[in-house]
Amino acid sequence: LQFNTDTVYSLEASYTGDKTFIKSAQHFGSSDILFYVRHLGNTLFFANSCTLYFQSEQLHKAMFTALVGNKPDFVSLLLENGVSLRDFLQKETLCDLYKLLPNCLFLRRLAKRASTSQNLSRSPFKMHPRTNPERDLFLWAIIHNNKELAEIFWEECQDCMAAALAASKILKKLAEEGHDADEGEEMIKLAKHYEKRAMDVFSECYSCDEERAQKLLVRVSPFWGRTTCLRMALEADTQKFVAQSGVQVGHCVNSYVQISRTNSNSGLLFLCPRCWTMETPADFGCGFFSMQAKPLNGWMRLVSLYSSPQVKFYMNIVSYFGFLALFAVVLIVDFQPAPSGSEILLYIWIFSLVCEEIRQAKMYINDLWNILDVLSIVLFIIGLGFRLDDTLFYAGKIVLCIDFMVFCLRLMAIFTISRTLGPKIIIVKRMMLDMFFFMFLLSIWVVAYGVAKQGILIHNEDRLGWILRGAVYEPYLTIFGDVPKNIDNTEFDISACSMNGSDPLKPKCPVLNEDEMPAFPEWLTIIMLCVYLLFANILLLNLLIAIFNFTFQEVQDNTDRIWKFQRYELIKEYHSRPAAPPPFILLSHLYMFLRSVLLRRPASPITHFSE
Repeated sequence: LQFNTDTVYSLEASYTGDKTFIKSAQHFGSSDILFYVRHLGNTLFFANSCTLYFQSEQLHKAMFTALVGNKPDFVSLLLENGVSLRDFLQKETLCDLYKLLPNCLFLRRLAKRASTSQNLSRSPFKMHPRTNPERDLFLWAIIHNNKELAEIFWEECQDCMAAALAASKILKKLAEEGHDADEGEEMIKLAKHYEKRAMDVFSECYSCDEERAQKLLVRVSPFWGRTTCLRMALEADTQKFVAQSGVQVGHCVNSYVQISRTNSNSGLLFLCPRCWTMETPADFGCGFFSMQAKPLNGWMRLVSLYSSPQVKFYMNIVSYFGFLALFAVVLIVDFQPAPSGSEILLYIWIFSLVCEEIRQAKMYINDLWNILDVLSIVLFIIGLGFRLDDTLFYAGKIVLCIDFMVFCLRLMAIFTISRTLGPKIIIVKRMMLDMFFFMFLLSIWVVAYGVAKQGILIHNEDRLGWILRGAVYEPYLTIFGDVPKNIDNTEFDISACSMNGSDPLKPKCPVLNEDEMPAFPEWLTIIMLCVYLLFANILLLNLLIAIFNFTFQEVQDNTDRIWKFQRYELIKEYHSRPAAPPPFILLSHLYMFLRSVLLRRPASPITHFSE
């Protein structure tokens, strides 16, 4: 049965005619419903009447058309009137929905994964994934950057807080990889919207039942990669969510530490605490803490104490200071052609640090501290290789001295636990990034002035070291007040330079006139210097100060939120860390190796934080 547009419009005149049309179309199938929905546009009165007379499977094509045509009102109406998403969203349907999305980097990656999945599906074993049509349609709407449809399916999701955090992470990643600035801004805006949604859900749960809300944070979600809301919040960089009082003050961050409040930080630092706790480590069913409290015996108190992130942190601080002291002694006092006992101990210590970095590789986060860790280890390996070669012995010591500086910079990470100094570390990191991009702008002026000055003063200099010195190094020092003297004829000394550049320790003399004085135009070089200092020393450096001031103010306005997020990251790192500090951590690694590889026993349930 085919209907034309005139027939549809004539039905708007009477409700009786509409019912007659629906009953007639009911005998012919969903194609007529699809025609009906398309031609009625957003006339919800007729669509509502239509959905009352048809079964769920007859409305699947209408649902598909409403999704593709961006009709959120029709989608809501179809869901309210019995459309089953589990029956509607088959594998082929989901693939068709993704095929209609605009081409982007994500879709190319998705197509590659789909091809791999098809190859796996031909293998003899069968996979039975846990289907969740609400989640799949929600992700489709998020990737489509459709706020209205995403909101509909988010409300249908079983784990709405995890869904909101996942959406925030996905949208931020898509905004980074996209090339459309306007679309990227919309994605960032939608990501912030779902971060706020997650915060609202947790706040509502926390106001009703604090304990159950805290369990919800660390509950493993089977539909979102078997991860937890806490871990997802960290990966999505949702600082506002992590900084909520319910997350920070509750059991999720503080109670599981299992240390009595009467213990001071100095007592923990010198390992003289009162071993008292009311938390039992036997039950970690909700993630990493137990809601059942009872006194522990003396041995279990010690185990709980030295397994707590706070004690691990302090012991690792003491260990790291000892490591730096040993490193300094080896470099300054005891660096012999044949490795001494202290140097061998240093090698063992470094090896324990390498083992710990390998253990953390699966939960690595690309930040400054991990970059410094990798850089310090790589430099040490290079320096050790040079040091063991007699011809490169001194070069190896130089590399190890530079490596010592990197290890000292890594020491700044201990200040992240401080409420005062922690945000300042973030300020330093952001200022370093600002300065990195500022150096590109400054280098234009440095190279422009340096090359012009070098070309005017010196004729045909062929020594690379002196070329770089005159074209880059001296103009850079000029910014800090080291005004060059070779542009002033009154201070020219012919004995301080080499006429033909044959002396490697002296610069080449400028072109001389018949009076054996520099022939270059002195007035021009002075004007060039004044203009260079005006732009580089006054304009650009003040611009850098303004950038630093903006960065400082931006971080300072969110000090509390940033510190809480940093503290959570630090607790997460040290919760999964073995109790013994380096170099004794090698014993812990040996135990874990024997347990997992030789004894075939699963890892401890408290090994990973919030997983």
